[in-house]
Amino acid sequence: MKLAVSALLLYGLYCLVLFLFQRALMFPRYLIEAGAGPPADAGLVVEWVDAGFGPVESWFLPPAGRPAGPAPAVIVAHGNGELIDFLPAEFAPLQQMGVGVMLVEYPGYGRSGGSPSQERISRIFQAAYDRLCRRPAVDANRIAFFGRSLGGGAVCELSRHRKAGALILVSTFTSARSFARRYLAPGFLVRDPFDNVSALAAFPGPVLLVHGRHDEVVGFRHAQTLLQAGSHVRLIALNCGHNDCPPDPQKFWRQVADFLLEAGILARPAVDREPAGVDKAPVDSVEEIKGRMSEDNQRTDDR
Repeated sequence: MKLAVSALLLYGLYCLVLFLFQRALMFPRYLIEAGAGPPADAGLVVEWVDAGFGPVESWFLPPAGRPAGPAPAVIVAHGNGELIDFLPAEFAPLQQMGVGVMLVEYPGYGRSGGSPSQERISRIFQAAYDRLCRRPAVDANRIAFFGRSLGGGAVCELSRHRKAGALILVSTFTSARSFARRYLAPGFLVRDPFDNVSALAAFPGPVLLVHGRHDEVVGFRHAQTLLQAGSHVRLIALNCGHNDCPPDPQKFWRQVADFLLEAGILARPAVDREPAGVDKAPVDSVEEIKGRMSEDNQRTDDR
C-alpha cells in the first residue's frame, strides 16, 4: 500500500513539473539564436505588432513586379524551432507568383517581446492579419494561411477568428494533446492544445496538407486524421521525414501554385486596361512561373 501511494505521489510530482515546464518544451525559443534583423537589401517591410504584451516583429515581403491591382497575400507561421529570419528566401517563390507574404514571429522569439502561448500567438496573428488587410496593395478577399509544424496550429487557430481563402498545412499535428502520451501524462494537462481537428471541421474553404510518410516528429497518422476532419481537404504524401519536408522545393511550389489557383487566391492577369503609353509590368501567370521553374530544374540537371 505504501509503495502504491509513494508511486502515485511521485507520478503526481512528475506531472506537476511537466505542467509547469511544458512551454519550454513546446516553445524552445532560448535555443534559437536571434540575428541582427533583415538584411538591408531584402526589399521587405518590417512591422511591429503589439497586442498588449510587448511588440512582436513581422516582415512583409511584397509581390514581385508591379501588380495591376491589389494582390493576394499569404500569412506564414513557422515551426517551433525557427525564426522569421530563416524564411524570406524559402518563400520567394510566392512573391514570384505575385503574392505578398507576411511572416509573423511568435511572442518571445527572436527580437520580439512577450512569451509564447496559444492565446498570445492567436492575438498576435489576428493583429497582424488586420494590419495586412489594411494595406491598400493587398486584396483582403484573397488571403491564405500557411503553417508548418507548430505553425499549422497557429494558422488553424487564426482561421477560427479571421477569414481565409485557403489553408496550407505542412507537417502539422492533430492536437498538442496527442503528444502527452509520449510523456506518460494525461492530455488535459496540456495548456496550449492547438486543436487542429476541430479547426478544420469548422473551416469552410479548401485545405492542402503536405506531410512526410516517414515523419519522426509528427507521425503520418496525424495527416491521415486531418484529412478526414474537413470537407475540402487534400493530402500530398511525400517520402520524407519532418525536417526535410518537402524534399523537392521546386515541385512543391508548383503544387502550391496549382492549389492557390484552384482556390481562387491566384488569378490569371486581367486584360490590360491601362491607357495607351502607360508602361506596366503585369505579374506573370502561374503557367509562366511554373515554366520557369521547370527550366531552372533542367539547367540544374544539366550541370
